[in-house]
Amino acid sequence: MSNTIVIFGASGDLTSRKLIPALYSLYLKKRLPGDVRIVGCSRSPFSSEQWRDDLEKTTEKFTSEFESDSFKEFAASIFYHKLDIGTIDDFRSLFRFLNEIEGEEDATRIYYLSTAPRFFCPAIENLGIAHKEQVELGSDVKLRGNLNRRVVIEKPFGNDLDSAHALNEKIHEVFAESQVYRIDHYLGKETVQNMLVLRFANSIFEPMWNRNYIDNVQIICSESVDVGRRGGYYNSSGVLRDMFQNHLLQLLMITAMECPARFNAGLVRDEKVKVLQAIKPFSAEQVGTETFRAQYNGYLDSEGVPSDSKTATFAAIKLHVENWRWQGVPFYLCSGKALAKRSTHIVIQFHDPPTLLFSDGPKEHWENNRLIIQIQPDEGIRMRFTTKVPDAGMDLRTTDLDFNFADEYSKSMPDSYQRLLLDAIKGDASLFARSDEVEFAWKIIDPIINTWDQSPTPKLYGYKSGVEMPESCDQWMHFQHKSWWKE
Repeated sequence: MSNTIVIFGASGDLTSRKLIPALYSLYLKKRLPGDVRIVGCSRSPFSSEQWRDDLEKTTEKFTSEFESDSFKEFAASIFYHKLDIGTIDDFRSLFRFLNEIEGEEDATRIYYLSTAPRFFCPAIENLGIAHKEQVELGSDVKLRGNLNRRVVIEKPFGNDLDSAHALNEKIHEVFAESQVYRIDHYLGKETVQNMLVLRFANSIFEPMWNRNYIDNVQIICSESVDVGRRGGYYNSSGVLRDMFQNHLLQLLMITAMECPARFNAGLVRDEKVKVLQAIKPFSAEQVGTETFRAQYNGYLDSEGVPSDSKTATFAAIKLHVENWRWQGVPFYLCSGKALAKRSTHIVIQFHDPPTLLFSDGPKEHWENNRLIIQIQPDEGIRMRFTTKVPDAGMDLRTTDLDFNFADEYSKSMPDSYQRLLLDAIKGDASLFARSDEVEFAWKIIDPIINTWDQSPTPKLYGYKSGVEMPESCDQWMHFQHKSWWKE
């Protein structure tokens, strides 16, 4: 069966910077199915030839391996069709075009919504109308429930619980849940996928992966960039909507989930949802003590940001997964902009030994055990443990057992979109969010946002650009009798 990938919002940055380079890289690796067509749709007045020429330049810029001849072979299957998402006649024209290039083949179609969120509903509604008309004409099969018709939706998926639920309802009028692929590029990262292998393909970690051995878990995502020219958008979003509801909660689910009976999309996502169900939403009082917020100095000078904005650009929250495995183990999630470096880590902090047998000398020379999963930029896994310093006496030091993907994998690390696009083509939704998963995540984040908007607590702190961690957040962590892991 052949495949047609229809990209709405084809003239946007995501298409040229991520989607086409990922598909081209899969083509070079011979991982794309034999017959894949790519059809770009947007309002820009391109011809197919013009769009191919533009994509050749951007793909060369955004891929590590590029060959002009191979790209021209790849680009022979790239087409462009001018379309306004709000115009049903343009969808009718698109369907006639798709029927023409697919011929008599029974092709799988993947509709990729690489657009602003306000276009999701109109695009889905018009897809439904156009498909229904095609069925009535006898030139297509039913849409809803047909697994050969899929829709991939970029984040953000809603702005709160109500909007996410309304969007799910609109989608389910046209597509069954089994046809919907809500994409979070963090789940396509090699190290995140490797978390599943680390936990469920090795017998040494499972006995320790619980409250008996783990003191706390820290999921830390630092961004070195500030809001730049996105001040207007970011001010209405803030760090919780931008990073926590999607990326960080996804990492928490992967870290805390139980082993599914089999590795398939339904069972994997069932276990992820159980994690969110075990997290109780905060009361207003808990928001004041279990969350931290701050804003980098200079944010108010950004374009599009009101001079009295209270939007947080940095946040930390303490969550509890209240089930048998994790009872009493705090999960600390933190993320912020304008920090010292770009990095994402999952830190598994183990308990101290029950007795400090080798306690002579200053304690700062050694630390209790940590497992550090490095998500970006240098993907890898590090285990920190205590060893003896060679020579007389019992001086101790912390030593790293370090696995780095770049050292073991000679080729460049694949972009996350390569894995996710290939899974969408194959029909594997394991690494995509399900509707109930999205809504449970909003149920956790919404009470925090609402309390922040209505209450002066917790205090909105300031911090200097370029720091590794706001000093006030270090102090907040000390009040928890914990400390942040730092590189």
